[in-house]
Amino acid sequence: MPKLKKSDKLKKELNLFDVYAIATGAMFSSGFFLLPGIAAAETGPSVFLAYLVSGLLILPTMFSVAELSTALPRAGGTYYIIDRSLGPLMGSIGGFGSWLALVLKSAFALIGMGAYIALFYDINITVVAIGLTIAFGMLNIVGAKETTTLQKVLVAALITIMFGYLVEGIGYLLSMDILGITEEQFTPFFTKGASGFFATVGMVFVSYAGLTKVASIAEEVKDPDRNIPLGMFLSVLSAITVYVLGVYLMVAVLEPEAFRQDLTPVATAGEVFMDWLPGDVGLILIVIAAIAAFASTGNAGIMSASRYPMAMARDSLFEPRFAKLGRFNTPQNSILATVGLMIFFLLAFNVASVAKLASAFQLLLFALLNLGVIVMRESKIEEYDPGFNAPWYPWLQIAGMVLSFVLIFEMGILSILFTVAVSAFSVGWYYYYAHSEIDRQGAIFHIHARLGEKQDSGLEHEMRGILREKGLREEDPYEEVVARSMVIDDLEPNTTYREIIRMASSRLAVRVNLDQSEMFDSFCNINQSGLIPMGRGVALNHLRVEKDISSEMVLVRMKEGITMDTDHFEQLSQSAEDPSQKVRAFIFLISSEKHSSSHLRILAHLAEMIDNKHFMDRWLAAEDEGALREIMLRDERFINLTVTTDDMTAKMIGKKIKDIELPGKSLVAILKRDNDIIIPHGNTEIHENDELSIIGDSEDIDEVRRLKRGGN
Repeated sequence: MPKLKKSDKLKKELNLFDVYAIATGAMFSSGFFLLPGIAAAETGPSVFLAYLVSGLLILPTMFSVAELSTALPRAGGTYYIIDRSLGPLMGSIGGFGSWLALVLKSAFALIGMGAYIALFYDINITVVAIGLTIAFGMLNIVGAKETTTLQKVLVAALITIMFGYLVEGIGYLLSMDILGITEEQFTPFFTKGASGFFATVGMVFVSYAGLTKVASIAEEVKDPDRNIPLGMFLSVLSAITVYVLGVYLMVAVLEPEAFRQDLTPVATAGEVFMDWLPGDVGLILIVIAAIAAFASTGNAGIMSASRYPMAMARDSLFEPRFAKLGRFNTPQNSILATVGLMIFFLLAFNVASVAKLASAFQLLLFALLNLGVIVMRESKIEEYDPGFNAPWYPWLQIAGMVLSFVLIFEMGILSILFTVAVSAFSVGWYYYYAHSEIDRQGAIFHIHARLGEKQDSGLEHEMRGILREKGLREEDPYEEVVARSMVIDDLEPNTTYREIIRMASSRLAVRVNLDQSEMFDSFCNINQSGLIPMGRGVALNHLRVEKDISSEMVLVRMKEGITMDTDHFEQLSQSAEDPSQKVRAFIFLISSEKHSSSHLRILAHLAEMIDNKHFMDRWLAAEDEGALREIMLRDERFINLTVTTDDMTAKMIGKKIKDIELPGKSLVAILKRDNDIIIPHGNTEIHENDELSIIGDSEDIDEVRRLKRGGN
């Protein structure tokens, strides 16, 4: 399994609004500014309802992508997710198909942008589209933040104008005879019956397809557990609102036959109820919104599409040069390849026709993504730890798969043949180029393992790396665990590793009320199975038990160190290549099986901390037990206070813990009195010279420091 170097990782620069802007920008273009009239020809006035149904039908895939993206936040989202869940063969299909479909959609969007510009200027639309492709490509090379800055401006302009458009249109309708308009414009409601309506649902469904493309930039999103699902939800809510209300207005104000032949229905409807604006201002605003929509789709499309060859190159499915980052820390070669492919399609094909063929392939990808959730959950990989869990599992995913295949057959034989051709090319490429170089199998082999077959252990290691990058969650009791940890220091030089395990087991057994000998045997057995991480002179010994206990920790320092064979350890540091290593720090963590996910995140955070090249220097230089604990804590969320009569802590003397007032949600995690460690409770009384270890949010800890200094 390829290990991603820090130099090849994309920066986490994208926030919630960036995610919203990319997802929203990837949806609005032809689906709103071109398609409504064409769709109305298939079903009549019920076309606005078709948009609503399509928006609801995208939800299973949206929820599945949100779960998978928070568990696997890597560039090339759809490809990466399918590869890691279903294996590299299916990953190749997902990668090439996603790249091709998004390239075609982006090129089509820029053709549409050129067409709207042509309303005011006599230009060659293809030449304009090529120029825009190059411009957006250069912007993408300069940086993701710069790209999303433009994206936010475009989406903000689009949503603002569309909001005004909807308000004006609804106001116009309310000033008229609603019942009369409904009877005249919406009858008959279904012009071609149920079959025509559902065919239209399939036609407009692809208007929402861009929503899932946000997964391809998941690696660059800050706090992906929150920002990806929330950004996608806000985006689809905006899209459904604008699509449904906007198309409803078009049906209500336009003459039916004219509407069904209109390729610019948004502008035509706007002329009806925005005629109070002077001159062509109303039309100009709508054209600006259309251009912003097409531009945002093209811009977001290039950004998202370029992550697919990059991700495939990382995994040896594509040329390695496409995985490299340029001087601006962006996948320069991958962006150039994406731009080049777009220009080729613009010059060689009728992009509008080919882009429509790619819609069936997008539906196939939706089916695979829903299947991916089922495979990842049923694989029982402990490191699979999504920040968002799709509801109603597995029925929602099954519904998403069935729906995708039903809609594929609604797309027609040419779209199906296009999907088969791209899939066949991808399979051929995999066996020709990559099959002999790849040894991973995907999470689906973990399901095979439950049936007695082999599994892909490299995937677990890769996902542990993802856990390290994502960090802790608010609910993880890391600070409490470290603050009350037990410390063993000043060991004799000839102390053996087994003796260290025995000492740690004896202390933990008392704390969690378990049998010491059984715990000792369990620690030894886990060590022999090769599941103990080691790196930079530290070994992380961890154990989970069936009993419902709070997580506990023992920190062991041995300054002289023990030279240990690394064969039975998982190496944390990329530079750790020696068959032996001198270990000076041993960390023992025990948790309940009921809190397995939290245990893994704490373990991953510990691994991230000790992999710092300065960790061991700080560890060896620590003066006492308190200093050793502080090294393991995030400084901004922890403080040690000694209660004395000389400062503001004097008012705590004689009070019970529950009666003292600490800022925010900060709390006393541990109390040290006369060299004895006390786990405090609400009724624990504070004495003079007690040492309090207080943990909390960074702002709360800053306030505690100010109180310690006298409130200044």
